[in-house]
Amino acid sequence: MENNKLKICFYALRDFDYDELYFTKELSKETGIDYVWSPDYPDMNNADLAKGCVAVSFPPCACPRELMEKFRSLGVKYICCRSIGYDHVNLNDAKELGLRVSNVGYTPNGVANYAIMLMLMCLRRMGHILKRVELQDYSLKAKIGRDISNCTVGVIGTGRIGTTVLQHLSGFGCRLLAYDLYQNDAAKKVAEYVDLDTLLKEADVITLHVNANESNYHIICKDSLAKMKDGVVIVNTARGKLIDDRALIDAIESGKVGAAGLDVVENEDGLYYYNHMGDVMNREDLAILRSFPNVIISPHTAFYTRQDVREMVEGIFTAVQLFEEGKENPHEVRAK
Repeated sequence: MENNKLKICFYALRDFDYDELYFTKELSKETGIDYVWSPDYPDMNNADLAKGCVAVSFPPCACPRELMEKFRSLGVKYICCRSIGYDHVNLNDAKELGLRVSNVGYTPNGVANYAIMLMLMCLRRMGHILKRVELQDYSLKAKIGRDISNCTVGVIGTGRIGTTVLQHLSGFGCRLLAYDLYQNDAAKKVAEYVDLDTLLKEADVITLHVNANESNYHIICKDSLAKMKDGVVIVNTARGKLIDDRALIDAIESGKVGAAGLDVVENEDGLYYYNHMGDVMNREDLAILRSFPNVIISPHTAFYTRQDVREMVEGIFTAVQLFEEGKENPHEVRAK
């Protein structure tokens, strides 16, 4: 099949300036691969949009088997996740249906630096300070913070992003601990690998950089929180499933957790990236977390830089080209 006959169906595509649609148009011209798109997430009501397309692409969202079956019946061969994470796609179902699945990679600097920003904001109580400045409260009371240079920072997960976090933090002069089942030499140059219990017990700041899977579901839970220092800071720019929100709320209320920076939360489907201003929402845990002055919440935006967005969209076009040409796709993910 020639490139000019290939077509990708993009769902939940953002059409803002210098966002996904902008780069999709640009890359379509460069590669000769055509596309159709919708601003909505995929479901059975809009699945027919993918008719005639060899691939569908969407960010993390619900993708039940019946939807995959529908896509397959329309001639779709590839599900190209527009994200690093792919836990929203059941790989066993995809394999049974003959669908190949891929994710994307992008420069780790954006997420890594965002995680460090959240650490600094939490340690310096910046969320609380900014809210009080909006009310013209310029006093110092209850605004005193901590210097990250005097902290021990623990990084759980030392893939590309976690290792970049460690490398960038090394310039701050803080003690660095790392935990991962698979150690790498780059991380070893700046951090000390320890077991998970040691990291939980000794870190003043803990940041998460692992994919979500069955083995690390709620890696931050009641039991792991109990092992941490009083006043620990927790940062999550990875996946909401890594933290038990209810356990985190209890730990914040008791003072065990001193602050949290959360770019992701549990059960994001239907929440991010919609404007819910004025809506009555059935999100009790999120409402409680938002109410805390020592919790900073952002809507899964750690990746959101021009460079990262372009690389994510580019990864979809590249994946389709590699699949169609029968070449190895380094971002293909398979059922184990």
